[in-house]
Amino acid sequence: MGPRPETPRITPIAPEDRDDQTRELLGDLGVTGPASNIFDTLVRHPGLFRKWLPFGGKLLSGKLPPRDRELLILRTGWLSRSAYEWGQHVLIARSVGVTDEEIDRVVEGAAADGWDPFEQTLLRAADELHDDACISEATWAALSERYDQRQLIEVPMLVGHYHMVAFTLNTLGVQREEGVPGLPERS
Repeated sequence: MGPRPETPRITPIAPEDRDDQTRELLGDLGVTGPASNIFDTLVRHPGLFRKWLPFGGKLLSGKLPPRDRELLILRTGWLSRSAYEWGQHVLIARSVGVTDEEIDRVVEGAAADGWDPFEQTLLRAADELHDDACISEATWAALSERYDQRQLIEVPMLVGHYHMVAFTLNTLGVQREEGVPGLPERS
């Protein structure tokens, strides 16, 4: 993969530059001062931002167990080489019980020692969607042993959504906030 922009291609909007619509959209998130760089950048397209936010929020509060969701997102962020997505979801993953050791193992994928069989399945699903845009029969069967139909639908939608987010963050050059971890060195 090629290098990522080191500076924003679209500058996050500063609080003093927000118009009424932007203040309303960010205010709905409880933001009055600076927001996260993703929101302060994407809100520059208010119509798209207004429609995207509920969808992303639904996936974050969907039917997948939070730990499973974060393993899928972290693997997607790693495969897409999205420092912003990776860093934000390292923080979220920690908050739902994913350990730093497990976060480090996400980089190695399903073949890393220490994953249980279902965690390996989750990581394989993310890899297959990234590489082939489809979950294999074997991985689907393993997911189906634990997940109901709603959860099965969410897996490719979640991974696909976070690919879209990674593509956008990478292309727009959205920079991490101070204190947010970056991508680990390649193993």
